[in-house]
Amino acid sequence: MVGYDEQSILRKLATPDTRREAFSDLVKQYSEPLYWKIRRIVLTHENTDDILQNTFIKAWNNISEFRQQSKLSTWLYRIAINESLDFVRKNKNISSISVEEGVSLSSQLLADAYFDGDYTQALLQEAITILPDVQRLVFNLRYFDGMKYSEISKILATSEGALKASYHLAVKKITDFFRERD
Repeated sequence: MVGYDEQSILRKLATPDTRREAFSDLVKQYSEPLYWKIRRIVLTHENTDDILQNTFIKAWNNISEFRQQSKLSTWLYRIAINESLDFVRKNKNISSISVEEGVSLSSQLLADAYFDGDYTQALLQEAITILPDVQRLVFNLRYFDGMKYSEISKILATSEGALKASYHLAVKKITDFFRERD
C-alpha cells in the first residue's frame, strides 16, 4: 500500500462512515508482516491463517479501545503474538506440528508446500521450537524482523535488559543445537 499514513488511518477508524474502508487498508498493510510473525511461532500455514483471521477480528472488535499509547502496528503485533501463544498453549505443542515418530520437524517442514526454505532454514526452525516462549519470541522479532530492543519491549511489555538476556540465551541454545547436529 503506497503512502500508508497511520494518523490518517486512525482518523478514518474513528469515523463510522470511513471505519470499514480504513480497516480494509489496515488489513492490506499488515496482513503479510503479521502472517510471518505468527508463522514463526506456530509454523504451519493453516494455523497461521486461522490466527491471522482471529487477530484481525479481535482488532476490529476492539479498535475503539485502542488508546494510541503506542503505534497501531505495535498494538496489532501484540494481539497477533498473544493469539499465537494462546493457540500454542491450548494445543500444548510448542511447534504446533506434531512430530511423527522417527520424522524430524525439519523433514516435515521441508515437505510442507507452504515452506519455502532450505534444509538449514528448516533446521533453524526446529532449533527455535525448543526455545521457551519468551526466548523464541525475542529471537524471532530480533533476528527475522530486525526489531530494536526498544520496539520489542513495547510489544512484550518487558525491559530491554531482560530481552537482551533472552536473545543471548536463545542464540546460545540454537548454536548448541547446530553443534549437536555436526
